[in-house]
Amino acid sequence: MGLIKAAIDSVSGSLADQWKDFYTVPDGLPPTAALFAAAPRGTNAGRGSNTKASANIITNGSKIIVPEGYGLLLMQDGAITALAAEPGGYEWNSSDINSQSIFTGGSLVDSLIKQSWERFKFGGQPGSQQAAFFVCLKELPDNRFGTQSEIYWDDGYLNAQVGAITRGSYTLKIVDPILFVKNFVPATYLQPGMVFDFTDLENAAANQLFNEVVGSLAPAFSLYTNDPGKGNRITRIQQDSVGFAQSLADAVESAYQWKSSRGLVISKTSIVSIEYDAHTKELLKNVQRADALSGARGNSNLQASVAAGIQAAGETGGPAGLVGLGMATAGVGGLASLQQPAAAPVAPPAPAAEDPIAKLTKAKQMLDAGLITQADYDALKAKVLGL
Repeated sequence: MGLIKAAIDSVSGSLADQWKDFYTVPDGLPPTAALFAAAPRGTNAGRGSNTKASANIITNGSKIIVPEGYGLLLMQDGAITALAAEPGGYEWNSSDINSQSIFTGGSLVDSLIKQSWERFKFGGQPGSQQAAFFVCLKELPDNRFGTQSEIYWDDGYLNAQVGAITRGSYTLKIVDPILFVKNFVPATYLQPGMVFDFTDLENAAANQLFNEVVGSLAPAFSLYTNDPGKGNRITRIQQDSVGFAQSLADAVESAYQWKSSRGLVISKTSIVSIEYDAHTKELLKNVQRADALSGARGNSNLQASVAAGIQAAGETGGPAGLVGLGMATAGVGGLASLQQPAAAPVAPPAPAAEDPIAKLTKAKQMLDAGLITQADYDALKAKVLGL
C-alpha cells in the first residue's frame, strides 16, 4: 500500500504531459513556506496554474509530482500514511503490492526519520482517500533573532563574564518531516489553503521558536567562546556563520530538543551586530593592548613608546617624563636595548613599580618560550588587569 515510483528525477513538463491530471507544489509560495497542501493541476495548456482551490485529497490512481527540495507527506484522519523525500513522479495505490510507504531519498531521509516512521506509521489498511502535503527540505531563510537588553556569558578568552546586545538571522532546515508534523505543526495548518511559514508574525508556533532561540543565545555564545577550536575569540563570531550556527544549534538542542523531538536544526547564522556593554568594551581594550605588546611586535611598540617618552621629557625639561621612561624601558632591558649613545655613568635610579603592560609582555614571552603554561599566563593576566 502506498506510493509507486512512476518516474524518478523526471519532474519537467514532459512527465506532466503523460498524465491527465496530477498534484504538485502550488504557485506563489513565500520562500520561507515550510508546509502546505498539494495543489491539483490541469493538463497541457492548463499546466502551471491551479485549476481550483488546493483540494489536496487524492484517491487510487492519483499522480503526484515531487520537485527538488521537497518531501511529500500523505495523511488520513491526522495519521501519516506515506512519506516520499525523493524528487520525481509518483502514483498512489492502496492495494498494489509494489507500492511503498517510505523512500530513502538519498541522504534526505536518515536513520532518525526511519525511527520516527516506525513510531508513528499508520496501522492497518488505509482508506481510499489520502490528504497530500508538501514539506520543504531546503534551508528556510530570514528567521531573525535579537535581544532588547544585554545577555551575559562566561568568556574563556577574557576570563570574565561579558555582556552584549545582539541581533541577526538564521536558516532553519527540516531534517525529519514526520517529527515536524507530528510534534510541532498545529492542526490548523493541516488543511487545504493553509501555509505554515516560520516568518509569519501570526504563527504562534514560529514565535515560540524565536523565543527559544533568544533564550539560547547566551549559552551559544559561551559554547563558542570557550571552544579551543575557535581560538576562544568572540571577535571571530561575526565571520564564522557556520561555526556559531553549530554552537547555537547545540544550545537549542540541549535546552529544547529541536532535532530529536521536532525534526528541526539551525543550519547557518548571520550576526548583524554585537554591541558590548561598557565593562566588556574596557576588557577588550585592555586585552587588545596586551596582545599588541607581546612578542617582537610588542618590543617595537615599547621602543616607540620609549622614544616618545624621551622626546616628551626633553621638551618639558621636567623629571616626570623620565619616570615614565624608566617604567616603559623595564620590559625591554632599559635604555641600553635602544642602543643610545654612551654617556657618563650616573647613579642608578630607585626601582620603580613594574608597569602592568611590561609585566604581561614578559609573561607572554615566557609563554611563547615554553617557560610557563597557558594557565599560568591566564592567571597572571587576570591579576594584572584586575579581573
